[in-house]
Amino acid sequence: MRLAEKLKCDTVVSEISTGPGTVNFKINRELLTKTVLQEVIEDGSKYGLKSELFSGLPQKKIVVEFSSPNVAKKFHVGHLRSTIIGNFIANLKEALGHQVTRINYLGDWGMQFGLLGTGFQLFGYEEKLQSNPLQHLFEVYVQVNKEAADDKNVAKSAHEFFQRLELGDTQALALWQKFRDLSIEEYIRIYKRLGVHFDDYSGESFYREKSQEVLKLLDSKGLLQKTIRDSRRSCAAFLAFFYSAFCSSEYFPTCCLLLPSQNPELPFCISRKGTAVVDLSGNGDPSSICTVMRSDGTSLYATRDLAAAIDRMDKYNFDKMIYVTDKGQKKHFQQVFQMLQIMGYDWAERCQHVPFGVVQGMKTRRGDVTFLEDVLNEIRLRMLQNMASIKTTRELENPQETAERVGLAALIIQDFRGFLLSDYQFSWDRVFQSRGDTGVFLQYTHARLHSLEETFGCGYLNDFNTACLQEPQSVSILQHLLRFDEVLYRSAQDLQPRHIVSYLLTLSHLAAVAHKTLHIKSSPPEVAGARLHLFRAARSVLANGMKLLGITPVCRM
Repeated sequence: MRLAEKLKCDTVVSEISTGPGTVNFKINRELLTKTVLQEVIEDGSKYGLKSELFSGLPQKKIVVEFSSPNVAKKFHVGHLRSTIIGNFIANLKEALGHQVTRINYLGDWGMQFGLLGTGFQLFGYEEKLQSNPLQHLFEVYVQVNKEAADDKNVAKSAHEFFQRLELGDTQALALWQKFRDLSIEEYIRIYKRLGVHFDDYSGESFYREKSQEVLKLLDSKGLLQKTIRDSRRSCAAFLAFFYSAFCSSEYFPTCCLLLPSQNPELPFCISRKGTAVVDLSGNGDPSSICTVMRSDGTSLYATRDLAAAIDRMDKYNFDKMIYVTDKGQKKHFQQVFQMLQIMGYDWAERCQHVPFGVVQGMKTRRGDVTFLEDVLNEIRLRMLQNMASIKTTRELENPQETAERVGLAALIIQDFRGFLLSDYQFSWDRVFQSRGDTGVFLQYTHARLHSLEETFGCGYLNDFNTACLQEPQSVSILQHLLRFDEVLYRSAQDLQPRHIVSYLLTLSHLAAVAHKTLHIKSSPPEVAGARLHLFRAARSVLANGMKLLGITPVCRM
C-alpha cells in the first residue's frame, strides 16, 4: 500500500491499485493503441528490431555455413533442413544489423571423386552428362560402387584417380571441374525455388593444398602421431593380445603401432596402418582420436575443415562462425574446435555448431524420396490440387508460383515448430491442413488481410480514432503485437525459430477471430478506418516474421 501511494499516474498509466501482495497498473488503452500502430506502420520491416532489448547491440561479422550438398550428386532431401535452418539464422542475424556472409561449403573433394572419375571413364556418356548431368552422374556413381565392391582393380583405379587429383593431374582435374560446374548450375536453380542465396560457393577442394599446411603445423607442435611399420619387442606381447582380441574383427582390419612424431613420451595409440591422427585426450583414449591423414598422404574431411576455418578467419576476421549440420556431426565439430584450440587459435571459441535432428517418413506418392526436387514438385502439385476448388485460384496470375510458395511455407512451418535438435515424423496430410497450426494457415491469413487493404484501403488508411479499438479482440491483437521484440530476442539468443513460429500462429488465430467479429464494410467510416489500421498492422508483422523464417508471403490464394 505504501509503495502504491508513492507511485503516480501519468499519460501511460491511468490508474494504480493494490491487491493481496500486488500492485496493479491500468494502462491507457488509447495511448497504447496509437503508439503500437504508429510504430508498426512507421518502422515497417524494422518493427521490433528497434526495441531497447537490442539497444547497444554491437554489429558483428558473422559467417554462416549451411546446406553443403555433395557435388556430382542430385540435391538430396537430407540437405533440406540445413538449407532452411541456415537461411533462417542468416536472415535473423542480418535483420539485427550484423554483417553476414552465407557460405555453401560444397562436398567437392574426397575419395568419392576417385570412384566417380573412374566410373565416368568406364560407364559415362558425354551426351547424357550434358542433357541431365546430375541424374547421369548419380547412375554412374551407383554402378561404379557395385563394381568396386566386386572388383579390386576398379577400387584400385578409383584410389589412383583420387591420388591424381590430389597431385594436381591436369586431366583428372578437368573432369572434376566439369562435374563441379554442372552441379552448381543445378543447385542454383533449386536454391532459387527455395528463395535461398549464398555469398560464396566454397568447397573442400579449396583446401586440398592448405590442408597440407595444417598437417605440417600439427607436426611442428608435436600433435601429429604417425604409424610405423615395425613393432618393438617391449610391446610384442601387448600387440599379440590386442590383435587376437580386436584386430581380426571388421572394425580393425589392419593395425600397427602409432608413435608421436616429435614427442616419444606420449602414450602409444592403435590406428589403421599408415594413417596419421591427433590424440585429443593425450592418453590414447580411442574415442578422442581424430584421423587427419590417410596412409597415402591424402587429406580427410577434418583436415580440410581445419584449413577452411583458418582461411575464413584470415579472410573475414569473423566474430562468430556458425556451422549448420545434422546432429550426427556433433563429435566431428567438437574435435575440429578442440584441435584449433590446441593449435593455438584462441578464436576457436567463436565457432559454433548448430545441430538438428532427422526427418522421418518423407515420401512421395511414388515411394521413398531421395531428391529435394521431387519434394518441391510434390509440394507444388498437391497445393495446386488443394487450391483447384477455390474460385480465386483462377484469378491468380501465376498459380504454380503461388502453390509453391504456400507449399514451402507449409514445409518450413512443420519443420520449425519444434526444437531443431528433435527428430520428427513427416506428414503430408498435416503439412497441407488449411486450418490449425500450419504454414498454409499463415499464408491464408496473410492473403485475407491483404485483400482487406486492397478492397477498403484507399478510403480508410489515413488518420484514425484509437477510441474505436477498445473491443477485446482488438486489445488482444495489440497486446500480441507488443511482444514481437521479445520473441525476436529469444530466437536471437538460442537460434531456435520455434519462438517466431508460435508467435505468428497465435497472431494468425487472433486475426482470424477479429476478422469474423470486427467488420469493416458495414461499420461507420471512423470505426472501419481504425479496424483497417489494426488489420494492416497485423499483416505487416505477420509478413516480417514469415520473411525471417524464409517464407515469401502471398497476397492471393
